[in-house]
Amino acid sequence: MFIRTGKLFFIFSACLLLFWVLARRVDVYRFAFVGAVFEILWLPALVLLVILPILSFIFWRDEHYKARSFNLFSILIVLFTVLLMIFL
Repeated sequence: MFIRTGKLFFIFSACLLLFWVLARRVDVYRFAFVGAVFEILWLPALVLLVILPILSFIFWRDEHYKARSFNLFSILIVLFTVLLMIFL
């Protein structure tokens, strides 16, 4: 069960990173449809930025802090995403 949730959190983290990088690099308001999709998804993306590291840490703790855990990589990706949002 932990491996599946770890992979799921990892995929969500990677999609979250991709979403924020694309939002910073692409003019999302150039086309109305893309702007509407961005406006719909930005609040759930912010919620995931808060919830994903917490859940990943809880599941990583249950795995006894394995270094090759998907949960650890998920935490690192979300941390990288937050740092990109702050410094770019």
